[in-house]
Amino acid sequence: MKIAVSGKGGVGKTTLAAGLIRILLDKGFPVFAVDADPDLSLGTLLGFSEETIARLKPIVEMRDLIAEKVGGSTGFFTMNPEVEDIIRDFTLVSGQLRFLKMGAVKKGGSSCYCRENSVLNALMTVLVVQQEEYVVMDMGAGIEHLTRGTARGVDWMLIVTEPSRVSLNTARTVKELSQDIGVRRIGYIGNKVRDENDREYLVQALGGENLLGCMPFNTSLLEESRTGVMDRSFAAVAGTLEQIIEKILHSEKP
Repeated sequence: MKIAVSGKGGVGKTTLAAGLIRILLDKGFPVFAVDADPDLSLGTLLGFSEETIARLKPIVEMRDLIAEKVGGSTGFFTMNPEVEDIIRDFTLVSGQLRFLKMGAVKKGGSSCYCRENSVLNALMTVLVVQQEEYVVMDMGAGIEHLTRGTARGVDWMLIVTEPSRVSLNTARTVKELSQDIGVRRIGYIGNKVRDENDREYLVQALGGENLLGCMPFNTSLLEESRTGVMDRSFAAVAGTLEQIIEKILHSEKP
C-alpha cells in the first residue's frame, strides 16, 4: 500500500502522517516513511533525534552524489539514474520503520535543477512502484514528486484540510492535480475540528463519502508536535487514526 499525504501548510499534515505511520507500525507492518515536504519535520515526529535528522542531508542537496548518478556536470545527463543504493545508504532505520529525507523539487530560476529532479523522480519511482513495504509520503502542499508514471503506484492521496475556506481551496486544488496525473483514490481528512458545526461544514463542502475522518482540535497535540514527543496526545487521537487506517486498508485497490 502506497499512501501520499498532502495539504495546505500548517494544516497539521505532517503530524497526521506521523500518526498514521505509528498506527501501521503498531499493527506490525513495515513502513517506509518519505519526507518530501520542504519543511522536513517528519523524522522528528517519528522519534529520530534532531541531531540524527540534521546529519541526514536531503537528497536534493547532495550535489556530488547527484552529479555521479546522472553522469557528471556536462550538458548531457541520464534522465533515469540508478538510485537503489541511495535508498540503501541514506535511509534511517528503527525497527520496522525506514525513513528517507528527499527534499523539495526545485522550481525554475537562475539555476537548472534538471539533474536534481531527475534523481528525485527516479527515487520516487523506486519507492512507489518497487518497494514492498507500506510507503507513506509526506508531500507538502504540492505533489511535484509524483508524475504520471509514479502516480499509477499510489493507492491513496490523503488530503488534510481545516474547516476554513482557504484550506478547502488548497484541498480542492490538490485533488484536481492528483486526478490530472491519474491518482484514483483520493480522500479528505478533516483536522482541527472543534465541534459538530465544523464537521458539518466539511461534509457539506467535500461530501460525506469523500471524508475519511475528522481529527478533533487538540491543544496538547499541537504543543507536543513542536517538541517531537507525541506519546500523550497520540493516545488521545489513536482511535480516530485507527478508523481512518481501517478504511484505507479495507478499500479495494484501483
